[in-house]
Amino acid sequence: MRTASFSLLTILCLMLAVDPAMADTLYDNGPYNGTTDAWAIDYGSAVSDSFTVLFDSEITGFHMVYWTAAGNVLTSVDMAFGATSFGGFYNAYGVSNNTFLTTNQFGFALYQADLLFISYLPWSDRGYVSLQNACTIGGCSDGEFPIYWDENSGRSLAFENTLGSIPSEAFTLTGFVEMTPEPSSILLFGSGILGLAGVLRWRLNI
Repeated sequence: MRTASFSLLTILCLMLAVDPAMADTLYDNGPYNGTTDAWAIDYGSAVSDSFTVLFDSEITGFHMVYWTAAGNVLTSVDMAFGATSFGGFYNAYGVSNNTFLTTNQFGFALYQADLLFISYLPWSDRGYVSLQNACTIGGCSDGEFPIYWDENSGRSLAFENTLGSIPSEAFTLTGFVEMTPEPSSILLFGSGILGLAGVLRWRLNI
């Protein structure tokens, strides 16, 4: 009975050893500014910012700060992840939450938009996230209800599709890193547990 219980404990320990980490911040380009400048991501405009995450990361969320008219909140935006600026395939991402932050000296309302992914996006090392075709409750990419991505001059490299290099924008990537250990580590751990079980069994039989 004791041996069976110890074997069950061993299996549980091995299962825990391959569990991924909890969702957390994978990349943060710094706090929003809200008072200097912002760049349009609608009506033919696009902005692309670089990021770097750990190997075997799974991106599950994107969070950004934008300027707009009060109440004209973001509903969706076309977003792409690629190895180069403006690279990758664009998909429409819906906004799960808009949080009002403040109103700046230009009369724009600042909001944080939280975009959640339907499926995880595996990524390792460096990449670029690009935004365009933003839609609001007032409409999509017609110039009447503009959306501007807040410029915070973070550590990312950033580009605008008509002007080229620009200061980077306020955004955060969230998700988790796969924490699966190497097979050799699992075998070593398992061998140690089984060896300990053998010693305990021998002592119980004395």
